[in-house]
Amino acid sequence: MSLALLVVALWAGSALAVIETYQFSDPALEQRYQQLSSELRCPKCQNQNIADSNAPIAKDLRKLLYQQLEAGAGDEEILDYMVARYGEFVRYRPRFDGATAVLWLAPVLLLLAGIAAAAATLRGRARRAQQATPLSTDDEKRLRDLLGKTENDS
Repeated sequence: MSLALLVVALWAGSALAVIETYQFSDPALEQRYQQLSSELRCPKCQNQNIADSNAPIAKDLRKLLYQQLEAGAGDEEILDYMVARYGEFVRYRPRFDGATAVLWLAPVLLLLAGIAAAAATLRGRARRAQQATPLSTDDEKRLRDLLGKTENDS
């Protein structure tokens, strides 16, 4: 009985999380809405776009997006407005500029640093292998005597 109540409670909770739908005057606007809402990040959730988020701020952003599309705003105009209001963070793919250069260049720089570190390590190993000199016959005899002593001691 309690399992059935739990299932009903979970099902009812998901029914309350329905995301609103809008009636667009043009199917092209609806397509642009879908594309832009998947490109804009929810400021509260941070790991979801506004299309997938149930946060109140995401609901407000979807409504604002719908209103701007119906008013005839272009995609760049809408994105510029959202960035001006919420910062570059609101975009999943931020523009390349001075403030976001680290975001775009960090993966490449880290890869190059890793390659340089691996090359330096391999070069150092090769250099040490070339510098190794064979033992003289006197050194070999002394080493055998020392190893023989330790084996006899134990």
